[in-house]
Amino acid sequence: MPEHGRIPKYYAVKAQLSELLEELGTGGRLPAERDLATRFAVSRETVRQALRELLLEGRVRRQGRGTVVAGPKLEQPLALASYTEGVRRQGRRPGRALIGLDRFPCPAALAADVGVRQGEPVWHMERVLLADDERVGLESTYVAVARAPRLGQEFVPDSSFYGYLRERLGIAFGDADERLETVLATPREALLIGTSPALPMLLIHRVSRDAEGRPLERVRSLYRGDRFSFTTHLDGRKG
Repeated sequence: MPEHGRIPKYYAVKAQLSELLEELGTGGRLPAERDLATRFAVSRETVRQALRELLLEGRVRRQGRGTVVAGPKLEQPLALASYTEGVRRQGRRPGRALIGLDRFPCPAALAADVGVRQGEPVWHMERVLLADDERVGLESTYVAVARAPRLGQEFVPDSSFYGYLRERLGIAFGDADERLETVLATPREALLIGTSPALPMLLIHRVSRDAEGRPLERVRSLYRGDRFSFTTHLDGRKG
């Protein structure tokens, strides 16, 4: 609350819209902006400001030329598990759409993370993350060609890469280091994910090692901030 005690108009409209969202339920379509402005006796710009905040919070989403009530955010655990496993646990259908799979000589900055010398071949796989066919993120994976020599011929692009490493190649994961930050998507990333470049994104950098402690992969995962939250378990008895 501001010091003078007056609630900004857009915030009052946002509170009223929140009640409307509860009435409409997931997938319900909101009235047009002009109708909402008339209903709440405010300007259309005030309505837009309230809707922008609800959009950034993931409580509504754009659908065509209108706005609908969004479902609950996907909860992804901060754990050594795949995106596929995390989405399935919530009763959603995971998927990935392949953007590109290329191999190139490893640059010096990447070599240590994937366990090769500079110039040795590495794979780069880029995929759009899907949940029930909704685009929710973008994932870039780097792995040495020596670790997965037939990736281009054997791997099914919309399946779990971790499942492929475990079940097809017998590679067991050991541990990983992760860093989580908030960013804005580049214009290209926003286009691939199908969202606005102004929408905050959650970015995870992961470097993984196998059960023997050898470097395995480096992953850059970009998630829509309006569709994802991340969870972890903290145990005060340890450490």
